[in-house]
Amino acid sequence: MSIEDIVDFGQANTPADRYRPDPAKVLKGDPEQAVFNHYNSPCGQMNAGVWEGAVGQWTVNYTEHEYCEIVQGVSVLRDSDGNAKTLRAGDRFVIPAGFKGTWEVLEPCRKIYVVFEAKA
Repeated sequence: MSIEDIVDFGQANTPADRYRPDPAKVLKGDPEQAVFNHYNSPCGQMNAGVWEGAVGQWTVNYTEHEYCEIVQGVSVLRDSDGNAKTLRAGDRFVIPAGFKGTWEVLEPCRKIYVVFEAKA
């Protein structure tokens, strides 16, 4: 490994993977999303990049652990009991595997993410 193997998000030219959540999971709006997955580990258990989401709300069920840093916009994360946390630019947090609830984008949102999913 050398310095050339370092992944610089600011210089990455990763193409966007654009998608929408399964319509059965959408609760509000038309939450188009884009992922710029800049890094996949050789073991296949970790990846990192940038996510963008349009206004809307959908259900989530995390099988992975995810570190997030909101860099733009406002979202609300709700657990299955309805408890909510508003997420704004500058917020950094981890969503543990097993979390179930909803993600709602109030203002177009952009986050840096690092995901780890243990092999079964």
